Amino acid sequence: MKSVQFEGKSSIRIVEAPEPEPGPGEVVVATAVSAVCGSEMQAYKGGGQASGNSGHEGAGVVARVGEGVTGIKVGQRVGVSAIAGCGACSYCARGQYTWCSRFTFYGSMHAEKFVVAARACHILPDDVPWEVGVLISGDGLGVPYHSAARMPPDGVDSVAVFGLGPIGLGSVLLQSYLGRRVAAVDLSEYRLDYAMKLGARWTIRAGAPTTAAQILELTAGQGVDVAIEAAGRPETAKQCFEVVRKGGMVVFNGEQGAIPLSPSEDFIRRDITAVGSWFYHFREFGDMLKLYRNGLRAQDLVSHRFPLAEAPRAFAEFAAGRTAKVLLQMGG
Repeated sequence: MKSVQFEGKSSIRIVEAPEPEPGPGEVVVATAVSAVCGSEMQAYKGGGQASGNSGHEGAGVVARVGEGVTGIKVGQRVGVSAIAGCGACSYCARGQYTWCSRFTFYGSMHAEKFVVAARACHILPDDVPWEVGVLISGDGLGVPYHSAARMPPDGVDSVAVFGLGPIGLGSVLLQSYLGRRVAAVDLSEYRLDYAMKLGARWTIRAGAPTTAAQILELTAGQGVDVAIEAAGRPETAKQCFEVVRKGGMVVFNGEQGAIPLSPSEDFIRRDITAVGSWFYHFREFGDMLKLYRNGLRAQDLVSHRFPLAEAPRAFAEFAAGRTAKVLLQMGG
């Protein structure tokens, strides 16, 4: 079968790879579509990947089932979570796979087939197109939804999103759908324009000394109710604390190293809450499906679709900031 291979230094090849074999409790999925995630840029731009690929958002049709699999049948349409819990702990019983201390990560989904735990599969109803299925079962909308679920149920009227990769744009789409005023911040003109299409009230070019000042001016000096850090950069993390109002919340989505924060200035004296939001809880799929059926245009997050053979071009366009969410479609 054909699969993407990361060679590093922004080089990708399409190679022939062995057919995946399902282990106990696993299934093989014939891929219909996979999605590119910003977290893949490290392997793409850096040292590559010795085997497989970093694709972790996929949807398709179950082709084979492993020993002991029940509830999932060959021929069913599924979207998958890249995180599969152990299935035996209290967190897994509540559908909170990312909190399981023995979770397994599944990747290599940029391929014609991939293997994943059966318990990580969401059965996709026939009225859900592939491009929506891959977004609401993966982190494309999973992270924005999980982040929104961490926010207070009341009192959130304004949100600033720093970083307009797919996760940031997903938050723009979702927060706008929820009726909140969104300020979108990024360096890419393409993504700033795209944020407006997804419902952003304001767009601000990152990097200017007045970035935080502009957001404060737009909110009459009060600051936003919630600031989302989706860029994974120390400077935007600090700006989140500058622009959030007293008693507000900062949500961290972007992975990064240590940054200097003051318990007194950044938290205590302003009553600020900061939370991390990684991937999504498996049990949240049904809620995202309801949002889609109630009018959330999840598909609008997708700006480009490429056949698997054009994966090199897909990743190059994504890395250049000239896309929103990018999909690889199998079979053309």
